[in-house]
Amino acid sequence: MTELKALAEAIRARAGNAKRFMVAIAGAPASGKSTTSAKLRDELIAMGETAVVVPMDGFHLDDIILNARGHRPRKGAPFTFDVAGFETLLRRIRAGEPEIFIPVFDRSMELSRNAADIVDEDTRFILIEGNYLLLDEAPWNRLRKLFDYAIYLKVPLEVLEQRLVQRWLDHGFDMTYATNWIASNDLPNIKEVLAKSTGADLII
Repeated sequence: MTELKALAEAIRARAGNAKRFMVAIAGAPASGKSTTSAKLRDELIAMGETAVVVPMDGFHLDDIILNARGHRPRKGAPFTFDVAGFETLLRRIRAGEPEIFIPVFDRSMELSRNAADIVDEDTRFILIEGNYLLLDEAPWNRLRKLFDYAIYLKVPLEVLEQRLVQRWLDHGFDMTYATNWIASNDLPNIKEVLAKSTGADLII
């Protein structure tokens, strides 16, 4: 049995007969949140459940706003997201509204695509993934009570840095850009997540 299959079974058991079960999957940039969430969703579906991934990144502020505020160099930092909009979406999902459309961040275009996925009324497992889901500072700390279960992916700093370098190279940037962006932006975000994330039910 794979680790993720065992995790899916544990989450399923914890959910019991709940009609909706919201699972946070948090961690620093490059900790594997997107990959883990997608595989966990697939494991749950293979068990006959309904599941969808809801990414925090869909609430990135657009570059137009970031440029106007002088925040473009820090894109991805906690203050560059529409946290209130994200919280509203999570509350709607928790309330079981029918057919909720959600935004998804398109990294190839560096912007969010509105209404790019759907949470149906009968979707039982909602896997919310993002860097700051467990951040113990306002306004992010309002989110914790909306999760039924919270998972934190703990990855060594040196591994995160290696993964980020490869990520930027894969996106077509050179090593100079990758190292500069990581030092000025990704690394401060990583350190904030590592220092201020709290309240996880499970640390992997």
